[in-house]
Amino acid sequence: MTADPDDHRNPYVARERILRTAYDLFSRRGIRAVGVDEVIERSSVAKATLYRHFRTKNELVVAFLERRQQVWTRELVLDESGRRGQTPEERLLAMFDVLDEWIHSDDFDRCTFINVLLEMGPDHPVGKAAIGYLEELRDMVKQRADEAGLYRTEEFARSWHILMKGSIIAAYEGDGDAARRAKRMAADLIEQHRSPDEPTRVPAGTSAPGR
Repeated sequence: MTADPDDHRNPYVARERILRTAYDLFSRRGIRAVGVDEVIERSSVAKATLYRHFRTKNELVVAFLERRQQVWTRELVLDESGRRGQTPEERLLAMFDVLDEWIHSDDFDRCTFINVLLEMGPDHPVGKAAIGYLEELRDMVKQRADEAGLYRTEEFARSWHILMKGSIIAAYEGDGDAARRAKRMAADLIEQHRSPDEPTRVPAGTSAPGR
């Protein structure tokens, strides 16, 4: 493909085209399998244009992770589950409904942050960025748990995050019911973190024990 000669006159357009291309390639194939030259060719920009916006491949990958956090974590998982629940507990459990729908969609591509962390390692700058975005999701879960009046919400958020990550990996292994199984375990987790003075109740969208 021929590079756009007007790249320098359209800096935002060029940057967005590069990032969209990288997002698609990195999401589907991983970080190491995609080179900068391929991103340049697929996005139809000059090499100098890419390096004007992203000085290194690592900078491009971090920008990709930031975009992924916005598109997947905030807009899909959090915003969508927030619209589906009337209470903090319902919004927490709805996260697994959103995961279930995503798992069965054509857009299911595993968890990018886990993929990058495993591929690059926790000490690599990109791996550290992935850890940071995973922590942000966990903090958002903790905030909902705080709003629900649960106890030991830091511990709760870590356990909840294990269920989320585990359901994604299990789904990739072929368990199409993974998110629904995780939702039932999540309902039990909520009960474990209630105030000792608060009566046990069945959260909306789940079945009572024994049913």
